Amino acid sequence: MAIMRCALVVIAAVPVPAMAQHESPLEALRSFERQAEWSDRFDATLPEVRAVNSTAPTLSPATLGRMQIAIEQYRTIAATGGWPTVNSPQKAMRLGTRDNAVRTLRRRLTISGDLVQIGGRDDVFDSYVAAAVRRFQMRHGLAPTGIVDQATLDAMNVPVYVRLGQLETNLGRIAEYSGKLDDRYVLVNIPAAEIEAVEHGRVRSRHTAVVGRIDRQSPILTSKIYEINFNPYWTVPVSIVRRDLIPKMKENPSYLKDQKIHIYRWGDETREYDYTEIDWNTDEATQYMFRQEPGELNSLGTVKINFHNMHQVYMHDTPQKSLFGEDARFHSSGCVRVQNVRELITWLVQGNGWDRAQVDAAIRSGQRLDVQLKRPTQVMFAYITAWVNADGVVHFRDDIYRKDGVETLALR
Repeated sequence: MAIMRCALVVIAAVPVPAMAQHESPLEALRSFERQAEWSDRFDATLPEVRAVNSTAPTLSPATLGRMQIAIEQYRTIAATGGWPTVNSPQKAMRLGTRDNAVRTLRRRLTISGDLVQIGGRDDVFDSYVAAAVRRFQMRHGLAPTGIVDQATLDAMNVPVYVRLGQLETNLGRIAEYSGKLDDRYVLVNIPAAEIEAVEHGRVRSRHTAVVGRIDRQSPILTSKIYEINFNPYWTVPVSIVRRDLIPKMKENPSYLKDQKIHIYRWGDETREYDYTEIDWNTDEATQYMFRQEPGELNSLGTVKINFHNMHQVYMHDTPQKSLFGEDARFHSSGCVRVQNVRELITWLVQGNGWDRAQVDAAIRSGQRLDVQLKRPTQVMFAYITAWVNADGVVHFRDDIYRKDGVETLALR
C-alpha cells in the first residue's frame, strides 16, 4: 500500500474571521454612512476593484506580453524614486481616518495605479481611498477589508526594486510553464495558494487552496489526474507519525480512538492492534500502519484527487474549512487542500458522463468509491509570485519558499 504523505493528523480549532472582514464594499459603506463626513459614491469605484479578477488564466502566451509591459512600468517607477514608505498611526487606517499618514498613503496608491480618484481632502481616508486599498489588497492576496492593517502595510512597504525583481524572475517561469500546457489543465499556484481549472483558454473555476508550509513544501511538478477517491481512507505517512502522531498520543492517549484511526501492521490488515501495545516513548509506532476511517473527521475530507508523482502528494478536501479564510494558507504537509472541491470534481468527471448530482450522491453515500477518469487531466504545481491578468492588473504574492532570489517580505 502506498504511503499517503500529506494530510495533518492534528485537527486544531481555527477561529472564524469576524463578519466585518466579509462585508461587501457597499455593505461596508452603508454601515459607515451615519458617521461619514462626505458624500462620495463608493459604487463608482467598484469597476476598478472588479478588474482585479479575470476569467483569463494566469498562464498563457498573452501573459508574457503583459509581463513585459509591467516590467517597463516598474522600471520607470524605480527610476523616478519608487514609492514612499507608509507609516500608520497607532490605530489601523480605515474609512474616516484623518491623519497626515493618509497623504503618504494616497501617494503610494497613486504611484502603483490603485488610486485614480484623487479629489477631496488629501489627509482624509475617504471612500475612494478605501476602494484603492481593497484593490491593492486583492492584488497582493490579502483579505479586501479596505483597512490598512499591519499585513497591508508590510506589503505596501516592499521596495519597488523587489517587486521589479519578482516580475523579471517570474517572466522566465511563466514562459517555461506556458509552453507545456494542455488545452485542459489544473494549475496549482503555490505562492498564491490558488487553483485554476482551465479549458480552451478560459478559467472554468477558481479555488482557494491550502498548500505546504515552509518546512513541508508542496513540490513543483507536472502530471495527469487519473483517479478520484470518494470517501477515502487516510493512511498516515511515517513522517507524520513521527512528527505529529507520537507527540499527540503522549498528550492524549485517546486521540486515535477519538479520530477513528485504526492500527495495523504494514501489509497485514487481518489484525487490529491496540494503542497500549505500542511504546509511545520510542519510535516503535513508525513500524505500524495507522488508517483513518472515511467520515467527517477524515483528514482528507470527502474526496481525494490522485495523480502520479514521486513526491506522494495529492489534492483533497478537508474538514478544516476555516483555513480557506486566512490570508497566508500554508498549513499542509505538502498536499493541496481544495475549497469547493465538488465543483472541481464535477469538471474532472465530465468525461465519465457524471454531473454534480452524481458527485453529491457519491459523497453523501459515505461509501468508498474509486473512479478512474476516462479523460485524464493535466495538473501542474507551479511557483508564480508575480503575474499580470488580462486587464493589465499586476499581482504579487509572498515568496513563501524563498525561490525568487531577491529580498522579500517577511512571512506573516
